[in-house]
Order: sequence, then C-alpha cells, then structure tokens
Amino acid sequence: MPKEVVVIGLLALAGFLAGGVYATWKTAKFMAIILLVLIVFAVGGAVLWLL
Repeated sequence: MPKEVVVIGLLALAGFLAGGVYATWKTAKFMAIILLVLIVFAVGGAVLWLL
C-alpha cells in the first residue's frame, strides 16, 4: 500500500474526529477532550508516516 494512502486515511480520521469534537463539546467536554487527543495522535501519525 502506498504511504500516501495511509496518510490520507489518517487525515480523514482526524477530520472525522474533529467533527465529533464539534458535536460533543457543549454536552460532553470530557469525551471531546479524549477525541482531541486522538486527533493529535492521528495527525502526528500521518506526519511521521510521511517522514
């Protein structure tokens, strides 16, 4: 599998999680913070995968 496919997949996952943060921020801040941490891991993984 080309590494660009994995990077695009991780960035798409980060975007999906960002939508979850936006949707849950007002009602469940703890869950939104967990999703923010997962976004950081997904974006960090994408960047490291490119390097």
